[in-house]
Amino acid sequence: MKTWIVLPVLVLGLALGGCAGKVQNRDGCAYSLNAAWKELDLAKAEGFAGTVSYSKALSLITAAKTQQQFEAYEGCIQKAERARYYIRESRAGR
Repeated sequence: MKTWIVLPVLVLGLALGGCAGKVQNRDGCAYSLNAAWKELDLAKAEGFAGTVSYSKALSLITAAKTQQQFEAYEGCIQKAERARYYIRESRAGR
């Protein structure tokens, strides 16, 4: 009888714990993506849209957005930060 009570409680606890882990870096991902998009727009306005670094940054931002949609927030943050690096490189003419 105790198994029928403990098992659903255990499953519910594991399910809730898994959901809590997915939102840990949600805000950081959103912040990094917003910052990267703004910097990319600025680089485009300054005429750096044709550089290789700009293209790499755009690809990374797209990948980060995809990871955000699949709730892979840690990867989203990493890709967005790498994109921001390439945007800085683009604006520096590299």
